[in-house]
Formats: sequence, structure tokens, C-alpha cells
Amino acid sequence: MLIALIAIDKPGALEVRKANREAHVAYLQDSGVVQQAGPFLSNEGEMCGSLIILDVADMEAAQAFAAGDPYGKAGLFQSVELRAWNRVIG
Repeated sequence: MLIALIAIDKPGALEVRKANREAHVAYLQDSGVVQQAGPFLSNEGEMCGSLIILDVADMEAAQAFAAGDPYGKAGLFQSVELRAWNRVIG
């Protein structure tokens, strides 16, 4: 099951993102469920959120992944949305 994790950073939280980026990227790489991932960018080109495509068994697995993300644990996100997703191209 493909799930899009859409996370929006809290305003002014860029330093929290930078401080936890190495742990976050390692978590993504070690998870075995991340198909694609990258940050959203503000109009100024600064990272301000995340889009992660997960390939997991079910929504509970996606929720568990989100709960373990170092960014989430650090309180970076204003919101996190998990949505079932259907790949059509790519």
C-alpha cells in the first residue's frame, strides 16, 4: 500500500529541521519502506515541510513510521497527514 506522508513545519522551525536532519535522513534510509522523499520549499527556497512516499502493509504501519520519525519527535511539524496514494506514472 502506498501512502503519502505530507508534513508541514511549524513557522520559524528551520533550525529544528537542520539540527535533526541527519537523524531524519538515516531513519528514512534504514526504514526499508521509503520509496521517495524530499522537502517542500518556501518561496525563499528554504525547507518548510516534507513529502514522503511510503510502501507499507497498511495505514497502521504508516502511522508507526510517522511516530518514529526524528523530525516528529523533535516537534518540527505543525501538521502531518497520511493519505493512501495510487501511483499512475513513474
